[in-house]
Amino acid sequence: MILYNSSPVFMLSQMSCYRLQNILTALPSCINIAYSPQPCYFTFTSPPSNNFRALCYQVKKMEAGHHDLSKVTVAGDPQLLQKKIDAVRLAGPSKLQVIADFDGTLTKYFVNGRRGQSSHGILKQGNAEYDDKRQALYEYYHPLEFSPTIPIQEKTKLMEDWWGKTHNLLIEGGLTYDAIKESVSSSAIAFRDGVVELFEFLEERDIPVLIFSAGLADIIEEVLRQKVHRSFKNVKIVSNRMVFDNDGRLISFKGKLIHSLNKNEHALEMAAPVHEHFGDGDGPVNDNVSVKERTNVLLLGDHLGDLGMSDGLDYETRISAGFLQVKNCTIGTQNSAGYLDTSLLMEVHFIVNGSCVRRVVDFQYWNDNIENNLVNYRKAFDVVYLNDAPMWGVVKLVSQMCSTVN
Repeated sequence: MILYNSSPVFMLSQMSCYRLQNILTALPSCINIAYSPQPCYFTFTSPPSNNFRALCYQVKKMEAGHHDLSKVTVAGDPQLLQKKIDAVRLAGPSKLQVIADFDGTLTKYFVNGRRGQSSHGILKQGNAEYDDKRQALYEYYHPLEFSPTIPIQEKTKLMEDWWGKTHNLLIEGGLTYDAIKESVSSSAIAFRDGVVELFEFLEERDIPVLIFSAGLADIIEEVLRQKVHRSFKNVKIVSNRMVFDNDGRLISFKGKLIHSLNKNEHALEMAAPVHEHFGDGDGPVNDNVSVKERTNVLLLGDHLGDLGMSDGLDYETRISAGFLQVKNCTIGTQNSAGYLDTSLLMEVHFIVNGSCVRRVVDFQYWNDNIENNLVNYRKAFDVVYLNDAPMWGVVKLVSQMCSTVN
């Protein structure tokens, strides 16, 4: 909201106000305006100019374009989702934390029209023999990871074996940090639009973000350095960390092994802030207790197994947002001809401008992940974003949780 003499002169959403504040930081200090993030007000000591009003209109137009996600946003129970949002908002930002998966959640599924790479998949250690050995392990263990017939205890042991063998190959093959930097530089990996704005929004409100990954923390940090060019004081990474010698050669791994079936709050002791530069120490990590006291959770993931990232946390309210890639998505009204004969027909609830709208959807699923099933996703997650959707939907969700306006 834009105020002059305590009276509103222009209405903007909280997220638009935040974006406008970022723009204004680059403008001359002679602009007579004060910004208050909570509540999100701009206060003028002199009447705002026509140029400033035009800027407000542009920001509002920008938000409308970025946030028109009605065709790719699905909520299984919109009323329950709204109740959870209200509960988190009433508790306040001091009780909220964000837990996010990395690959396929913070990063895009497609990059420049091609399947994007994972933080594990981009790694080339400069030794073709060992790259081939790691690929052979992937081809053997990856189908077992998603097998519906293997008991969880047996599958956990298989994942421990896979990760352990892979880490040993990285050490034996002489991985260097220079190889990591080169791998990231030449990789097809990119963050979803809106991820940086989400992190900035949360950083401003001192809301911690825990990035849980079964991959390699050092690679994730390098991706942040090269793709975002900054770190965030509120972001920590819970992942496998490497130990390098003075020549930048990998010699061991630090702490417990984190694989795809145990990345949860039980691994919180592995959390460390994002390092500004290679070789920086972890520094004091003494606020894990306070993180556990934040009993409201926003969980972001792209696999059903990511819902386990909050295991071990005694939360009061958890809002889960899932990202699901589908091959074709054709949306029509309930009575549209041509949709009633398909076996993939489904009635789902879309959120359009805060209201629940029922639509009939014809989905064809990608086959590279047997969990990619909208039926299961809409039951498991509070809200699902489809087809490489940007992060703007989550940004809007967080702004609603942090809003001070009833």
